[in-house]
Amino acid sequence: MPRPAARDTEGRRPRPISTILPELRRGRGLTQYALAAELHAVSGNVSITREEVSRWERGKRIPGPYWRAWLGRVLGTSQQELEQAAAIARSTRRRH
Repeated sequence: MPRPAARDTEGRRPRPISTILPELRRGRGLTQYALAAELHAVSGNVSITREEVSRWERGKRIPGPYWRAWLGRVLGTSQQELEQAAAIARSTRRRH
């Protein structure tokens, strides 16, 4: 029988980053385009596009540590939450 997933400090089950990112983005009233523009503005990195944000949100890619740091700043969330969500996404991806 599989073990139930551990819960976070607020009693919620941890979720993959593809679930968390769109919630945080919408909570800030941002479109995928606007999030990409914000990431570009704070990081100075022109390589970020709406398409990349979409890939993260669909679970096609997991943002690396560089982008997770900027995402945390733009979306107002902790680095720890994004790191945990990325780890969950990686573990889920390996099972399929």
